[in-house]
Amino acid sequence: MRRKDNAMRKLQMFDSTLRDGAQGEGISFSLEDKLKILTRLDSFGVDFVEAGNPGSNPKDLEFFKQAEKLGLKTAKLVSFGSTKRKEINPEDDGNLKALLTANTEYIAIFGKSWDMHVDKILRVSHAENLDMIERTIKYLTGLGKKIIFDAEHFFDGYKHNPDYAIETLKAAERAGAVCLCLCETNGGCFPDEITKIIQHVKSCVNTPLGIHCHNDNGCGVANSLAAVNAGVAQVQGTFIGIGERTGNANLAVLIANLQLKLGFGCVPPESLPLLKETAHFIAETANIALPSSMPYVGSSAFAHKGGMHVDGVSKDPATFEHITPESVGNERNFLLSEVSGRAVTFAKLEKIIPDLQKSDPIVQTLTTRIKELEHEGYQFEAAGASFELLVYKELGLFLPYFEIIDFKIISSHYTAEPAEEKSPLPGRGSKFSKASALINVRVGDKHEITADEGDGPVNAIDKALRKALERFYPALKDMRLVDFKVRIIGGSGSDDGIGQNTAATTRVLIESTDGKTSWTTVGASRDIINASMMALLDSLEYMLYTNRETNFN
Repeated sequence: MRRKDNAMRKLQMFDSTLRDGAQGEGISFSLEDKLKILTRLDSFGVDFVEAGNPGSNPKDLEFFKQAEKLGLKTAKLVSFGSTKRKEINPEDDGNLKALLTANTEYIAIFGKSWDMHVDKILRVSHAENLDMIERTIKYLTGLGKKIIFDAEHFFDGYKHNPDYAIETLKAAERAGAVCLCLCETNGGCFPDEITKIIQHVKSCVNTPLGIHCHNDNGCGVANSLAAVNAGVAQVQGTFIGIGERTGNANLAVLIANLQLKLGFGCVPPESLPLLKETAHFIAETANIALPSSMPYVGSSAFAHKGGMHVDGVSKDPATFEHITPESVGNERNFLLSEVSGRAVTFAKLEKIIPDLQKSDPIVQTLTTRIKELEHEGYQFEAAGASFELLVYKELGLFLPYFEIIDFKIISSHYTAEPAEEKSPLPGRGSKFSKASALINVRVGDKHEITADEGDGPVNAIDKALRKALERFYPALKDMRLVDFKVRIIGGSGSDDGIGQNTAATTRVLIESTDGKTSWTTVGASRDIINASMMALLDSLEYMLYTNRETNFN
């Protein structure tokens, strides 16, 4: 479907980060997390935010109470639950009573559309399942609620028994559902299947259709796009693709594809440049690292490394970029490595020094210096903050904010874990490492000596150092480490002959954030503590330098 054909077509964006996304492994939202994400999604301009069942736990019950006070401007909050239980009236069903306490205008009700589930999971007749769907929705619409019917496992159900799968949709339609969402719950379909099935469904029902895809075969986004081209009106997903198993269709990627590439109306045009920021905010709130390779919003989405590519992009970005990075709030990134030439270095430097000429000697000087450092174990591809500091220092633009006079690891010991955290496996998890650090810092003519304890020596040094510096630079209280990576780079053996890697170089990458932006720094040494300290110092200096206009004192 061509862009001009879709110019006037508005699609409903339905975000399920707070419900389906919360089912992802390692995801646990606090009440405050959920409220912050809801507020951000509302300001970004999605139409619906699904947030679970208030009857499932006290946290969700409190969430819906607090959400009512937010005064949402764009998003409609949606509670979620199942059809009534068998052999019970809707008004007597505890799950439905709980849903009503959420006091939301919209409710998503899921029901079985795969006859195998009706037979083996619900263990009711096919007719009774249809009755459960119809009576539940009719009861809720009678109370003034707008119901989105989630036809669970619809595509598997259609493949097994198409007539019955469609009957479940008709039951919801008769009862007054405002949208029939076809759920690709197992995530195993391909786009051509999605297209054919939806085309048939559209000839059988009149109610607007929605699509809800999982990503088990890697086709979550592609299947959702196929559904849109087949005529659905609502697209469901989670903003950064998190969810059960391999996740849900990535709504950030879908919004960019649909609005920028295909011309559909998804969110207000002014929201698109906030796409990356919103995605990173949700990842930060979920306490996960956003994959650098994520389309549109990842840090590598517009990264270029090869000299010919960099040269081409410098002359005409369209040669190797399908959209402008700024349209989704991202930026072009030229990756530096020992195989990079002067073109890469110059392109990177241009962002820091706009008036720089390619013939300037600093270009060759830095190219040579980068190759030397990478030979020592450094890597600047993923450590742009360390590279910027290197440039500032080479140009004489950087004045140190502090000086480490001395630091010591005072102790490192193992302590018994709390009883409830002990591993059931013998010899596993019964102890955890604690370390203490003492650090002496000079800022100007003032000294600060502090100590702190952490989970291991690096964490202890980080805490002690920032405790010392926060007296002089209070803004550092907003900074925290979000990722710590260690890699062993080769090795030349050791004097004791134990093994080749005991004298290897250690490379440490640290990702830090101030809650608004994130940056990565690198350190390399044969000592992991020294390598970690180098990366940590770069991280602190980068924040101080890039915020130098702010009054830190």
